[in-house]
Amino acid sequence: MVKAAVIHEKGGPEVFRFEDVEVGEPGPGEVRLRHTAIGVNFADTYHRGGVSHPWAVDRLPCVLGFEAVGVVTRLGAGVTGFAVGDKAVYGLPPLGAYAEERLYPAASLLRVPAALGAAGIGDTDLAGVFMRGLTAYYLLHKTCAVGPGDWILIHAAAGGMGHLLVPWAKHLGANVVATAGSPEKLRIVTELGADRVVGYRDDFAKVCREATGGKGVRVVYESIGKDTIERSLDSLANMGVCAVYGHASGPIPPVDIIRDLGARGSLFITRPAVMHYMAEREALEEAAAGLFAALEKGVVASNVTRTYPLSQAAEAHRALEGRETTGSTVLLP
Repeated sequence: MVKAAVIHEKGGPEVFRFEDVEVGEPGPGEVRLRHTAIGVNFADTYHRGGVSHPWAVDRLPCVLGFEAVGVVTRLGAGVTGFAVGDKAVYGLPPLGAYAEERLYPAASLLRVPAALGAAGIGDTDLAGVFMRGLTAYYLLHKTCAVGPGDWILIHAAAGGMGHLLVPWAKHLGANVVATAGSPEKLRIVTELGADRVVGYRDDFAKVCREATGGKGVRVVYESIGKDTIERSLDSLANMGVCAVYGHASGPIPPVDIIRDLGARGSLFITRPAVMHYMAEREALEEAAAGLFAALEKGVVASNVTRTYPLSQAAEAHRALEGRETTGSTVLLP
């Protein structure tokens, strides 16, 4: 038996219970991991509260979380490429990361390169950046590949994703308009390298138009959702892309293809998700290699600003939902 943060019902942070769970032996294709650091993502609050993705909480009780770093302790039948004692990382479903130990499919697991440790990137750093790093990679390279001279809009840029998207986009040559929710957070975004900063409650569409000579930005990386979606669409250039990868303020309302997309300039809107972009092992390895290289070269950095004991998962969720955090949050077993 090991300890885990378990939910028996969906609801607020108070539904977490820190209790014993049984892990068992790894089955074919699985490994057993002892976690050293567990990433906390805003999507975890969706799963806990009932705004779940199709792959998420389909039965209760449930252990949340899909990102962690750990040590391989046992191998199931048919597992190759890993050995007991290997340091490994993952950032994809199935859920179950909020636990001291767990079983996990080897097909979605990656060995942690020794070069990361040599570069001073420890387990806590990696747990705070891995899933977000995979997401940043596909958003910037696959969903809408940005390059020199492109103007883009990044929402909630002082958060964990923004700490990756802003400097990585600048490294690729893009010009960045970034939003945040307070003067302090706007200062952080400026330090990250954004070309223009604006409060997400303000007229950021006007800022995007002014920055681009009236044309609008090529892509909006939208993570706020209900409160910003209309203005995000107004920020786009003809044939621009709105990549809705999160909805912190609530799910967006239905989009009218003719009024919302056609009339605004033949726009595209998509809801990208990591498990689709990383469905093939080759794509997962490509994104991870890109992230590891960016970390080693200092293009991006992990920015863990808060850590909590695993037993305080509820407190971590309260801080996240209260928008008290910048950077990333990590649970420590």
